[in-house]
Amino acid sequence: MPDYPQSQPLKSKRPCKHGIFYWSLVREFASTGLLVSSILLGIVVFTQLVRLLGDSVSGVLAVDGVLAIMGFSSLNYLPVLLSIGLFLSVLLTLTRSYRDSEMVVWFTSGIGLTRWIRPVLGYALPVTVLIALLSLVLSPWALSRVDEFKRRLDSRDDVSAATPGAFRESKQADRVFFLEEVDVEKKRVGNIFVQSSQNGREGTMVAKEGFQETAANGDRFLVMLNGTRYEGIPGHADFRIVEFERYAMRIEPAELRKEQPNHKAYPTIYLLRNMTPENIAELEWRVGLPLSAFVLALLAIPLSFVNPRAGRSLNLITAMAIYMFYNNMISVTNSWVGRGTINPALGLWGIHLFMFSVMLILFYHRSSPSAWRWFKR
Repeated sequence: MPDYPQSQPLKSKRPCKHGIFYWSLVREFASTGLLVSSILLGIVVFTQLVRLLGDSVSGVLAVDGVLAIMGFSSLNYLPVLLSIGLFLSVLLTLTRSYRDSEMVVWFTSGIGLTRWIRPVLGYALPVTVLIALLSLVLSPWALSRVDEFKRRLDSRDDVSAATPGAFRESKQADRVFFLEEVDVEKKRVGNIFVQSSQNGREGTMVAKEGFQETAANGDRFLVMLNGTRYEGIPGHADFRIVEFERYAMRIEPAELRKEQPNHKAYPTIYLLRNMTPENIAELEWRVGLPLSAFVLALLAIPLSFVNPRAGRSLNLITAMAIYMFYNNMISVTNSWVGRGTINPALGLWGIHLFMFSVMLILFYHRSSPSAWRWFKR
């Protein structure tokens, strides 16, 4: 018999299908997470901007410090926002699959719920690494910059700290300034109003313009030109009115405010070298953020189950309740560690291991409904 060439076995296309399934899910997770995180970041930035502008108008904060403090503060909130975005992106994506009956197709094809773990891990691991980088390195640096920036703003003299168009009281509480125009480059000011109290007598000065001058000994003065001084006691008629061409008023130097201890702004290396209860609690909070984000990403897989008879929003309400419980318990355990109430190892791993066990139970419940019904008996 002639030898016929043996037929080659067909190559399986399963890896290709799995690759399409994997990358399509990762792209959907990433797009949803980016959208959710952007919305949350926008809300935080808007809230911070309103609060900082209010402090600026009231004279507590200088106008030129609003954008810098808002940027550093937003960087501090990023780890928490990314953790929420990671959790919601997995939850919303898989919830949509349930609502569109895609899950029914997968389950009837013999693909279990655990098959979704691999694409979720492919998306969650890079985000968790980013959260760890922000929590351990960038957020403490941003908070230290905010503290330093505020300290420098508080240490400026009265004229430098004055906000154009707003009344500001001096740090010695003996003068009130109002400057309508301020030219920082030329060190000139326009339309000046100063009310001061000296020896029990109130004095008010107004001038069209002025400038800052530094004497040979280093003292700084606000020189007002072409102005008028009103001096007297309120309620009495013996007021003195003096017109002047030049009037120099000494600007009291501001002392550099001492740096206040802020455990949240300490570098992670410093916390590791100084293991006090407060530093250990702060360190566990930083480590707990990426751990909780990773557990929540896996927990979102069984929580995404939608029961049409129970309503479409019940799983979302349950998921948010679990997230709030998880996050609050992390804060509670950190405060216990800071006070020395519980062991640091228990404070770090206790709540995370508990939530990981809850995740395993929910996986078993969603993957083996018959066994779960037997267990409930």
